[in-house]
Amino acid sequence: MLTCDVLIIGAGAAGMMCAIEAGKRNRKVILLDHSERIGRKILISGGGRCNFTNMNAGPDNFVSQNPHFCKSALARYTASDFIALVKKHHVKFHEKKLGQLFCDRSAEEIVHLLVKECEQSGSKFVLGNKVEAIDKGDRFTVRTSNNVYRSDALVIATGGLSIPQIGATGFGYDIARQFGLKIITPAPALDGFNFGKEDLKRFASLSGVSIDTIVSCKNSSFRENILFTHTGLSGPASLQASLYWQKSAPLEVNLLPEKNALSWLTALRAEKAKVQIKNVLAELLPKRFAEQFCEYFSLQSNLAELSESRLNQLASSLENWQIFPKDTVGYKKAEVTKGGVDTNELSSKTMEAKKVPGLYFIGEVVDVTGQLGGYNFQWAWSSGFAAGQSA
Repeated sequence: MLTCDVLIIGAGAAGMMCAIEAGKRNRKVILLDHSERIGRKILISGGGRCNFTNMNAGPDNFVSQNPHFCKSALARYTASDFIALVKKHHVKFHEKKLGQLFCDRSAEEIVHLLVKECEQSGSKFVLGNKVEAIDKGDRFTVRTSNNVYRSDALVIATGGLSIPQIGATGFGYDIARQFGLKIITPAPALDGFNFGKEDLKRFASLSGVSIDTIVSCKNSSFRENILFTHTGLSGPASLQASLYWQKSAPLEVNLLPEKNALSWLTALRAEKAKVQIKNVLAELLPKRFAEQFCEYFSLQSNLAELSESRLNQLASSLENWQIFPKDTVGYKKAEVTKGGVDTNELSSKTMEAKKVPGLYFIGEVVDVTGQLGGYNFQWAWSSGFAAGQSA
């Protein structure tokens, strides 16, 4: 049997940050992980370069049943704080767009700096160890495939259900339920969409076509590209919208974010009256899409033949094309899991369970989910820091 002050289950982004901070407080920390490799999700993120934070990170970039919960942790450990840590380790990075920060070289640099900080704080890693049972008496007892551990504090940093092929499981939710904590139903997020049967017939041929758009869902809008796939929609704007989408709800797509569609079409009708509508649209949209769009809306004529009513309808369709996805692609491709441990069960300052002293939940396992662009890593750093200051 091994004893420690703080036992952290999950040696990912949030778990390591928690270990670093707890270790600095001279707490004896052990990090347990069922994987043989540390930080696998960090390593595959950002195309292997890790979008490790966003300079604009704030509460408005996160979704939760309680939108105020994340404010405390995000205020106490900010994007600037993690950037300072990255600079301390001489990791070179750049802003790609919209405040998104990536390593110049490799995501391995983020894992290395976290491991080094953990080791300097005295934290110990135990890998390839699957947890089999957890009990609580005067202390926590955790039985694994290789040993038994006892600790004063237990931190669950096991992530969500996304990307099961690298070992993601619902273990953290099971532990929360074991101790009587409520779970907000998990769902895949930052994920592509699958078309319904009819839309699939119409648009499957557009696979590979990318369009600069504004995609809106549930009063949230994102100006980025959509990408047609062989089964539906992907691309940054689609992934962002998936965080807010609920089944049967439409996606509203503005295909001409730089134009007033009606003014543009009206002006063109005077100049190019005899030009077919699909060729007019192809001036601003990919040709393959323009042709399919016109077929979809039965617009086979030229501009001069459009009545005022039909011209208005076309303008409206271009600025507010409604798509009703069948579902999202699912956990295999989703970057994160939304939902999780109900924030009403936790202290926003420390991430400790209100009903179970000494039990903490951090990172993706909690019902706080960030938009695409480094926000979820920032939540991992911030929530891990908060728990590490208390556990």
